[in-house]
Amino acid sequence: MDVDFSRLDEALANRGLDGHLLDADATLADQRYLSGFDAPDPFLTLYTPDRTALLVSSMEYGRARVESRADDVRQFPDYDRRDLDDEYGSKGGRARAIVAFLEEFDVTSVSTNARFPLETADNLRDLGVRVEPDSADAVERTRAVKTETEIASIQEAQRANEAAMAEAERLIAEATVEDGVLQADGEPLTSERVRRAIETTLLEHGCALDETIVASGTDAAVPHDRGSGPIHVDDPVIVDIFPRDKTTRYHSDMTRTFLRGTPSDEVAEFHELTRAAKAAALDAVEPGVTGEAVHDAACEVYEAAGYPTLRTDEGTDRGYIHSTGHGVGLEVHERPRIGRNGEELEPGHVITIEPGLYDPAIGGVRIEDIVVVTADGYENLTDYPEDLVV
Repeated sequence: MDVDFSRLDEALANRGLDGHLLDADATLADQRYLSGFDAPDPFLTLYTPDRTALLVSSMEYGRARVESRADDVRQFPDYDRRDLDDEYGSKGGRARAIVAFLEEFDVTSVSTNARFPLETADNLRDLGVRVEPDSADAVERTRAVKTETEIASIQEAQRANEAAMAEAERLIAEATVEDGVLQADGEPLTSERVRRAIETTLLEHGCALDETIVASGTDAAVPHDRGSGPIHVDDPVIVDIFPRDKTTRYHSDMTRTFLRGTPSDEVAEFHELTRAAKAAALDAVEPGVTGEAVHDAACEVYEAAGYPTLRTDEGTDRGYIHSTGHGVGLEVHERPRIGRNGEELEPGHVITIEPGLYDPAIGGVRIEDIVVVTADGYENLTDYPEDLVV
């Protein structure tokens, strides 16, 4: 994958640092991004403007040489780790092996991420290595600007997302109704059952997820409530799916709100206003515009209709009670922020636009698309209807 690390190079040069060091497994997005390697146990990635090197266990050495993007791969035995452990203990031995690894590449000063192990940092400092936090978030800002390959990976995850959303909609649309409760195959249709169908569909498309949201009725009034129990006729059901492709590890994110039956006047208004807020926010998306300005465009639609937002009432539990979106990539929530204090958008940013309205007495409505910022606006990666009633 062709990646431009110039932001990281500039940050290192400005601070007089030799490189950037990570000590984590591949669930850390920065680790996966810099190394191109997927390992379940912690390993070291050293990035310098000249090369990238990995320090891994013997178990992962062969695979890292084949699968990673590193220019050099080393293993702990290369630095006499066993002898160092015998002399200094396992923690002291590990630290000295890391120092020897850094010295091989003429590195005596590094930046690192906020989750870098404190013990590793302290041990390296005790041995004379300068370790500083990446206070400029250079790696995260670099990750935020996606290449064409990364965008294609997100698009692939989004196609799987849409297949899963269609299965959720089908279950709700084809359910029968008994005593006000949706039924499928003679049993109540629950949030849990819809979630299982979503997860099964995603697995069939090479994706997985830790959680998804199927929240109906008053559960839908809380934006991140996962939802539980039977789904009732005439209640809005927020379905928010954010899968990760199991091969590329890139995410997508999409939300739709479905209702089986007849919406109340309030829910119908929630849905129409949310469609309008999403359209207004999308109209604002272009390079140079801040994420805050995009968020403001959505807020203005709701405020004009008389609903509170976090701009007008920071403590409100009804109305528009979250930001308008976020970046998506190796993490489902990453830069840039589409909300208060959101930074300027750049071509290659992949972001969500997800306004919603909520009321504890009614429930909620949210609609979310995923788009990529382009040189002259945006391209919507989402291809799914917004209809409320199914």
